[in-house]
Amino acid sequence: MNDHELIISNVETIPEKTIVEFYGIVSGSSVRAKHVGRDIAANLKNIFGGELKGYTELLQESRNEAMARMKEQAKSLGANAVVNVRFSTSSIAQGAAELFAYGTAVRVE
Repeated sequence: MNDHELIISNVETIPEKTIVEFYGIVSGSSVRAKHVGRDIAANLKNIFGGELKGYTELLQESRNEAMARMKEQAKSLGANAVVNVRFSTSSIAQGAAELFAYGTAVRVE
């Protein structure tokens, strides 16, 4: 494992690793607003059906940003892994939503 690489897990343990230190909860978030062009395309898809690719991309960008921020916080604490990672979303304002990533920063050997 590279010194800057973190192990990310959505369960409480990491196979073949032992948690030797807990650093606590770490988190990252991204707030994104809808885009008028994506709204027009979404309205058409609502009529004719199909994947809302603009929104899928927007959510993926938000997940990536939230994860990157969570990882940076974990690294700053000295962690080499984050376990029990979860995602949450909430509406912030009309047309804007937050994607929140959180987990427990640990050091494993």
